[in-house]
Amino acid sequence: MSEATKKYSDKMSGAVDHLVKELKAVRAGRANPAVLDKVTVDYYGSPTPIQQVAAVAVAEARVLTIQPWDASLLHAIEKAIQCSDVGINPIDDGRMIRLVFPAPTEERRKALTKDVQKMGEEAKVAVRNVRRDAMDKFKAQKKANEITEDDQKNLEDEMQKVTDKFVKEVDKVCEEKIKEIMEI
Repeated sequence: MSEATKKYSDKMSGAVDHLVKELKAVRAGRANPAVLDKVTVDYYGSPTPIQQVAAVAVAEARVLTIQPWDASLLHAIEKAIQCSDVGINPIDDGRMIRLVFPAPTEERRKALTKDVQKMGEEAKVAVRNVRRDAMDKFKAQKKANEITEDDQKNLEDEMQKVTDKFVKEVDKVCEEKIKEIMEI
């Protein structure tokens, strides 16, 4: 890979990484600690991620346990989860909090699948936008006589191959998530 296409490849990789991170937060019926990534609890006046004030573990396939290191935070964590968009009611037993993930209905699974496909399409658009920026840059360099016509053609071909690789990666990531969602 040439130096000219490397930075664009890195940007495309960033788009795929962002998609993977977003898909982790999609609830597929399995207990996944990543659903709590965006939930913060008020800890001595500052919003702090739950993972930094408690031990978060998958107890069973559909049960997530949250055990705070400071027992006084139990109620604050419970309230933070209720106010968030997690969509699961926490169960407080006095020592830890349990989140029981219900099995999604067939209708909910189909809706989640559509959401995943939409996220995948957005990631592909981001990848293609990076390709477009690269192509524009190569044309500008050719116009300014910084590169030859052959160099421009070679760079464009290389950029297309990189784009195709990342589009396939997006498809693969989405396919895996859809497979996970459709499992019963």
